Amino acid sequence: MRIEYREEPCRSALNRVQGMDFNWSLNPYMGCAHRCSFCYVRAFEQRADRPSDDRYGQSIRVKINVAAVLRAELARPSWKRELVSVGAATDPYQPVEGRYRLTRACIQAFMTARNPFGIITRGTLIVQDIDVLQAASKRAEVSVHFSVPTLDRDVWRKTEPGTTPPHQRLRAVKMLVDAGIKASVGMAPILPGISDRPEQLEAVVRAAREAGATGIWAGVLHLRPGTREHFMECLAKYWPEEQRRYERLYAQGAYVRREITMPVTERVKELRRSYGIGDRRMIRLEPPPEPEQIKLAI
Repeated sequence: MRIEYREEPCRSALNRVQGMDFNWSLNPYMGCAHRCSFCYVRAFEQRADRPSDDRYGQSIRVKINVAAVLRAELARPSWKRELVSVGAATDPYQPVEGRYRLTRACIQAFMTARNPFGIITRGTLIVQDIDVLQAASKRAEVSVHFSVPTLDRDVWRKTEPGTTPPHQRLRAVKMLVDAGIKASVGMAPILPGISDRPEQLEAVVRAAREAGATGIWAGVLHLRPGTREHFMECLAKYWPEEQRRYERLYAQGAYVRREITMPVTERVKELRRSYGIGDRRMIRLEPPPEPEQIKLAI
């Protein structure tokens, strides 16, 4: 697929977020060459009257000045050094990062400002930034969250056509953890009837434990308008026998019932406990205590 890259400056770097575990996000790029069939961003694209179908990912906006804008925003007296999620609406380590290195420049801006941040990615290009991630981790809280929904190669190829293989992502997790960087695995989205078999779930948890992941969590697929239509087309093409079932499962809205999701998430929690997944880093890159913490310690 031919991809158009558009170099466009941005007016702001930090985006206010509602209804999430974080209040601020940062996206050095808009659009994503990974083109995952289940990507929730397709819903946002449809709402913004932009392509959410097969055309999504064919045009990538490159925010060429994003690091400079970020530095200015982090320097504002009103900024309270809140946690920022990098990659909430696009993968910051999709292939274009290899050319522009905007994510790296943003990490350096966070490091200088001693600002906490977390990265969400499926991209193994992140290993090129181990040096700046280490430096940033010594100045503020830093975490990396690798999305690895399944190790099933058939499911991966059909649903995540532009991503690196899951085993390569887990090798990247190991490299980060061995370097002292906090890196966890997110098993999301898990697809009912396709990637939720017990042996499929255990395979990911076991591999995450072997990679040294500092944590693991799971989430079942949700389908908002925009994402829903595209994913249903994927089902019709690769798993037609599941299409009617999914129509029933998601008949009431974007989320499936708790009796479907709970067994999956609880199973992953059990596996996490049985495999002893936790923060077992041999190298600790801890930020220095805040002045208030020093006073309390005294």
